[in-house]
Amino acid sequence: MIQATLFISKDHPDYDEILSDLTSLQAEYPHQLNIIDINQDPILKDEFADRAPVLDVGVFRLIKAFGQEDLRFAFKKAEERLLEAHANGNEVLVKRITEPLRMTGADRFSRWFSQHYMVLVNFFTFLYVFLAFLAPTFMEIGWQAPAKTIYKVYSPLCHQLAFRSFFIYGKQPYYPRELAGVEGVITYGEATGYDEFDLVTARNFLGNDAMGYKLALCERDIAIYGAILLFGIVFSLTGKKIKPLPWYLWLLIGLGPIGLDGFSQLLSQTGLGIFSWLPLRESTPLLRSLTGALFGLATAWFGFPYLEESVQENRREMQLKQAIVKQISD
Repeated sequence: MIQATLFISKDHPDYDEILSDLTSLQAEYPHQLNIIDINQDPILKDEFADRAPVLDVGVFRLIKAFGQEDLRFAFKKAEERLLEAHANGNEVLVKRITEPLRMTGADRFSRWFSQHYMVLVNFFTFLYVFLAFLAPTFMEIGWQAPAKTIYKVYSPLCHQLAFRSFFIYGKQPYYPRELAGVEGVITYGEATGYDEFDLVTARNFLGNDAMGYKLALCERDIAIYGAILLFGIVFSLTGKKIKPLPWYLWLLIGLGPIGLDGFSQLLSQTGLGIFSWLPLRESTPLLRSLTGALFGLATAWFGFPYLEESVQENRREMQLKQAIVKQISD
């Protein structure tokens, strides 16, 4: 049987006339009528108040002023569409025309996700940072197997160079290269005795009892994801109403400093003549952390509001569907 859904307020002046017209067509075009009172839910009122009455007949919609001939035409077209769907084996369309609207498991998950996606984003960002701290903690208490598993999992995601990583449980929070020129600290070479330009060794070195143990993410990555997490929490607590950062400010504040710091360091150390005009340099822990935090903050500020915009439409659609299904089910 064809489903007909009427969106209207019960005090609408045309309410009785529309019901009478639909009743008179019941013998000619059998249908199940679902009456949705738009005044019962704010989202229904917001969606339909300016257009009501609205009548959905199968996949066809009539808006505002419509009479018996309009209704007859809509039911005729709906029946034709139903016969066509049966002939083509289109069961999805058949159900849409003949079965009342209902919330599926996918709909319920979609609604839940649209309301809680930032909780998931913040949780997984926190977990990503937390595990980077957990690895050296495991090393400190002698749980080397799980610690090395974390380091190995994170290895494709970060260079993990010891002289560009924070250390915990040791004498210093970091052991930079001598080239970085950080005064008052023991350098990586002095602390380990290793060649400071041996990248493979620096990547594999996890730490020791005297130096402490490095985090599973480098200084810059810790700052990036820490800033993303911080903004994500603030964004959530403010009701996800923060406007997106303009793209040009993302380039200026986020990408500019990290690009300048990272590429000038990288290119100056290539040894290629084409870059000989660049002074040989190694970024400091402070500069890596600062540029990383700016990049993480700007990226989250640019991205999260746009993510909310894309999710908002789905959230509204699911809320609207649930409000309709609630009245049909009552």
